[in-house]
Amino acid sequence: MQPTEPLAPWLAPQLQTVLAQRGHAWLLLGPPGLGQYPLALALVRAWLCENASPAGACGQCASCHAIDVRAHADLCVLLPETDMLRLGWPLPEKAQQEIDDKKRKPSKEIRVEALRDAVEFSQRTSGRGRGKVVLVYPAERMNQIAANTLLKTLEEPPGDMKFVLASEAAHQLLPTIRSRCIAHPLLWPDPAQALQWLTTQGVADAPARQALRASGGRPHEALQVAQDPSPVAWAQVPRAVFRGDPSALAHWSPPQAVDVLQKLCHDQMCLQVGAEPRFFDRQDLPPPPPMPALAAWAKALGQSARTAEHPFNAGLMLESLVSQAHSALNSGHP
Repeated sequence: MQPTEPLAPWLAPQLQTVLAQRGHAWLLLGPPGLGQYPLALALVRAWLCENASPAGACGQCASCHAIDVRAHADLCVLLPETDMLRLGWPLPEKAQQEIDDKKRKPSKEIRVEALRDAVEFSQRTSGRGRGKVVLVYPAERMNQIAANTLLKTLEEPPGDMKFVLASEAAHQLLPTIRSRCIAHPLLWPDPAQALQWLTTQGVADAPARQALRASGGRPHEALQVAQDPSPVAWAQVPRAVFRGDPSALAHWSPPQAVDVLQKLCHDQMCLQVGAEPRFFDRQDLPPPPPMPALAAWAKALGQSARTAEHPFNAGLMLESLVSQAHSALNSGHP
């Protein structure tokens, strides 16, 4: 069971905004780390709550409790299996058995079988009489076949059916999916608000500030950064990579390392055109190389991102990434 936490202060007003409007399908969109999943779940709780108010669910009724224990008969949650397990949602019996028997690993996509189960779920009668809800997150993890499976039900839903799709890359969704939802772009919290929220999550002031910097001001991503201690301080990463020190990235997986280097490349480009860096403090960055070298590095990092989830050898890939970064950052320097 996942404990229910109060909604973050920048999300609570957005919940009220969505609840005040009519619609059967919502698309919560924005970059990662702004709280798409907590907002989507709060919306679901309010829709199904027996004593809901304009501010959201009561948190005390049988419906709220059923969601807390991941057992609400009128809620269908569609997440990648990796996220289902992480967040405490039960997998279908067949899928759980396949994973338990080591026949396959948990999927990082929303499988088409889960979408077919959702279509079947939509045809049932509501068990509690307050309608049925489907939550999809991250919606961009549906492949085209899975998305098309959902589309028909999204176009012609039963009268008591609602959908909330939460996405961290809405541009990857089918246009037909986007057009059938009411879009709600998530608002960014101001830095003071985000910092205060991180401290309520048990993060000390200095690490919270560093984590917010590393995440580009996205508090939920900052919380993950703060909870993942690294032997190399964030501020030391640019200079270590500039020296070609592979230990700078040794703590991270290849996908995480690519993300860190993309942030570094972004900030170097900012310096090159006279803008303020976003992810690192200016004093922690080496002098930027010429823009053509940065553009070539950014392109190479984009290519690496496509295979980072399944590298042939993670250690060799990290060494290659640092070598590539070292060459790019030292290009044009004596």
